[in-house]
Amino acid sequence: MAEIITAESMIEARGITKSFNIGSENELEILHGIDLNVKKGEFVSIVGTSGSGKSTLMNIIGLLDKPTKGSYLLDGVDVCKAGDTELSHIRNKKIGFVFQTYNLIARTTALKNVELPMLYAGIKARERKERAMELLEMVEMEGRIDHTPDELSGGQKQRVAIARALVNSPSIILADEPTGALDSATGRKIMDLFHKLHEEQGITIVFITHSPELASETERILTLKDGMFIDERMGVRYAS
Repeated sequence: MAEIITAESMIEARGITKSFNIGSENELEILHGIDLNVKKGEFVSIVGTSGSGKSTLMNIIGLLDKPTKGSYLLDGVDVCKAGDTELSHIRNKKIGFVFQTYNLIARTTALKNVELPMLYAGIKARERKERAMELLEMVEMEGRIDHTPDELSGGQKQRVAIARALVNSPSIILADEPTGALDSATGRKIMDLFHKLHEEQGITIVFITHSPELASETERILTLKDGMFIDERMGVRYAS
């Protein structure tokens, strides 16, 4: 059973390393002693080029993988001591994911895509529909509830994905290159939506991107290179 520790930090990671092919000639360490602290309600970006270790770190933060070494508290819970079943429960309850590729289910309507996490959580059909409708309206997709992903633009798909990420009222949203597949104008609208969620609802957001321009709009910018943080600075939006 994971240990619960009172904390004001949403993420408190210390000495995180991640290695692959452990014990073989091809052993490779991707993350080299990462320290990361994200406070509740903070909007933080992690910026880095391809191969910097962003996706590996994202998987650990999102409980999709475990570190080789180090400690990690998520919203006061020592997740390194949790078993797979408990990790799945924590992930479903506390984390909302938004990916570059949307990860929507084909031939399933926007409404049903948003309802899906609630189905896994055992929420009754009427409540699922009401909550999904509320969130689709929030992201200005109420007119597309019966459309399948192949009937939606990239920006519309991402709005549906954001609504889905919010259905279980997560403590944190992890956004992995959420504007990477979008044109600049559509990406601007999606970024504005993240700002709205943060400012109006106080949601903690970790925004992973290769774009220094988008990263500069967040409260704090962490630069990752070769599996290590090499720089930390305040964002322009926050400073203003």
